[in-house]
Amino acid sequence: MKFDGKVVVITGAGKGIGAALAAAYAAEGASVAALERDRDLAEQTVSRITEAGGQAVAFTVDISRPEEIEAAFAAIEELFGRIDVLINNAGLGKWKSPYDLGLDEWDYVLNTNLKGTFLCAREAAKRMRDNGGGAIVNLASTRALMSEPNSEAYAASKGGIVALTHALAVSLGPDHVRVNAISPGWIENGDYDALRPEDHTQHPAGRVGKPDDITRACFYLTDPANDFVTGINLVVDGGMTRKMIYEE
Repeated sequence: MKFDGKVVVITGAGKGIGAALAAAYAAEGASVAALERDRDLAEQTVSRITEAGGQAVAFTVDISRPEEIEAAFAAIEELFGRIDVLINNAGLGKWKSPYDLGLDEWDYVLNTNLKGTFLCAREAAKRMRDNGGGAIVNLASTRALMSEPNSEAYAASKGGIVALTHALAVSLGPDHVRVNAISPGWIENGDYDALRPEDHTQHPAGRVGKPDDITRACFYLTDPANDFVTGINLVVDGGMTRKMIYEE
């Protein structure tokens, strides 16, 4: 098992990509700390993992709240004794015209997505430094590189994550902590079979993405054998951000 004996922390582990990541790392032998704002969702993820023979523990954390982050990482260290991998997956958006977007709404998105990512990375890195190093992966988005209307808070937070990633990679490198980002494109977490043919064909790769595509990217970036890879933003989008689109 590739991650046997490793302690892996995953934020936003209650559903979607986060739940898939938690199950995948546990299947590879990791002990998983599943962080999630919704306690019920976290417990569901942990139940699926333990029923499959894996090891996971749920932690209820709102990552927009620094005190909850600090308490959770202290508890993880007390329980497992170390942290080897952090996947900063939790995030949210507010799709609203910039004319109408409230400052409180802007702050909540930035506090969750960007500040939360920084604080989780800092708390994890403190523990990694004391145990010889580790790997951090921050989930950004192709919205850091291109936009749809009314996505200002989300785009700003994800662009900030990309910049934060390379800054942390440089700062934490001497402590053998690698930091990379993944920018997913369209990753379908719902009914994949309900997608239309045109949903797939607009991707140069010929299909819409699946959570497993992000899992494999995380495995690559957190594999200790890939210790020469740090500070990158790996775009996993089926080639969509490289496709020029013209109006007919």
